[in-house]
Amino acid sequence: MFNNNRGFTLIEMLIVLLIISVLIILIVPNLGDRSSEVHSKGCTALVSIVQGQVDVYYMENNSYPNTLSALVPDYLNEDQLTCPNEEALNYSVDGNKGIVSAP
Repeated sequence: MFNNNRGFTLIEMLIVLLIISVLIILIVPNLGDRSSEVHSKGCTALVSIVQGQVDVYYMENNSYPNTLSALVPDYLNEDQLTCPNEEALNYSVDGNKGIVSAP
């Protein structure tokens, strides 16, 4: 009786695993280098969101809040007061404008 089972040999499987390993070795270090850039861009986006909420507060109350904590819970969540790197946002009232900035 002739048995015609076809499959992958051990050598073929090892070659595929080697190629996948090389690709992972090349990609993973690049991801680690990007984490600070991701935190920075996330913080910049958060500053824009919070600044928008400060402006909404002004439109509804005709004054800027004294602190960012005054925006919780109606305008912001508690976790939106800090950047992804756990540093608190800076806030000041400069003349007639409430200004939010990154730490």
